[in-house]
Amino acid sequence: MVRNIRIAPGRRRTTLLALGTAAALMLAACGGDGDEPTTGATDGGDGGGDGEVLVGLITKTETNPFFVKMKEGAQAKADELGVELQSFAGDFDGDNEAQVQAIESLISAGADGILITPSDSAAIVSSTDQARAAGITVIALDTQLDPPDAADATFATDNFRAGELIGQWAAATLGDASADAEIAMLDLNPNQVSVDVQRDQGFMQGFGIDVGDETRIGDEDDPRIVGHDSTDGAEEGGRTAMENLLSANPDINVVYTINEPAAAGAWEALRAAGKTEDDVILVSVDGGCPGVENVEAGIIDATSMQFPLEMAALGVEAIATGEIPEPEEGQDFYNTGVTLITDAPVEGVESEDSTWGLDNCWG
Repeated sequence: MVRNIRIAPGRRRTTLLALGTAAALMLAACGGDGDEPTTGATDGGDGGGDGEVLVGLITKTETNPFFVKMKEGAQAKADELGVELQSFAGDFDGDNEAQVQAIESLISAGADGILITPSDSAAIVSSTDQARAAGITVIALDTQLDPPDAADATFATDNFRAGELIGQWAAATLGDASADAEIAMLDLNPNQVSVDVQRDQGFMQGFGIDVGDETRIGDEDDPRIVGHDSTDGAEEGGRTAMENLLSANPDINVVYTINEPAAAGAWEALRAAGKTEDDVILVSVDGGCPGVENVEAGIIDATSMQFPLEMAALGVEAIATGEIPEPEEGQDFYNTGVTLITDAPVEGVESEDSTWGLDNCWG
C-alpha cells in the first residue's frame, strides 16, 4: 500500500542561487575531530535546473557514521532519480537550533520535501509545521517527531524492537544470573528524543525489567539498573559516561549503549578500569561496520543492525514520486528492519553472526 502526496516539481523560488551563498552558510556541518567545519548545505546530483525536485536532508551531525551513510544513500537515490539534494547537519547531537535554521533555508529555497532526523523531536515541530504549511512534505528518518503525526511519514528502525532484542539476548546469556545483574544505561542526551527512549525502554523490557512509563527514561525502580548517563552518541561521551557510572558502582556487569560509538568509548573506560570481555556484557544498536568489527573482536557482545541507506533512499523516492509506503497495521512509522548481530547466539532470540554482519553493514 502506498499513499499519494502532491508534489509540484520546480516550486523552488528564484532565490535559490542567493541562498547558496547566504542563508545556506548559516548552518555549519560538523567535521571530524580537529577538522575544519564544512558548509551546512551542499548541492547534490546534477542539480540546479528549473523544474527539478529539491529535497533537503537534515541530519543530527555529519560525523556519526550512521548519518554519513544516510547522506550517501540519499545522494545515490537523488542521482538515480535526477533530484537535487541539499544536505544539512548540526554541530552536535542535540543541536536543535541548527536544524531550525536548515528548515528556514529550505522553506526559502522552495523545497519540495524535507527529510529530517530530529535532534529534539518536540522542539523542532513548530518549524516542521511551518514547512508543511508552505506545502513541503516532511518525512522523519530514524527518529520520530513528537507527536509522530507532525511529519507526513516516518521511515525508521523499530527502535523499541532494536533495544528489546539486545535486552532479550543479554538476559538469556546471563541465565539465572540476570536476577542479580548490575546494569549501566548509556543513553543519548537529556532531551529524551524518541529514538533514545525507545531503545532504552526496549532493552529493559527485553531484559525483564518493569519500565514504568514507557515514554520516559529513568523512572524505573528495579535495583538492577545502577544508573543512567548521557553520551551524546559519541565515543568520548561513552567513555565519560562509563567512567562516571563505574565510579559509583565498580561491579557493573551489563552495559547498554545507545549506539556503537558510545559502546566503543564505554569499552575504553571498562578496559582502563581493569575489566575484560569476560567481566561485562556490552550491547548496542547500529550495525555500522566498525561496530560489527567490534562484535567480531569480542568487544561488543551483540548489536542490533539498522539500515540507514534504505531509510534515506525511501525518503528521496517518496518525495520524488509523490508516493509514501504505508506502515504495517498497528505502527505509526514505516519499519525499515532490524537484525541482531552476535557471535554467541542464544535459543529463542533470532540473530546473525558477524560474518553476515560484515557483509551487510554500513559505514
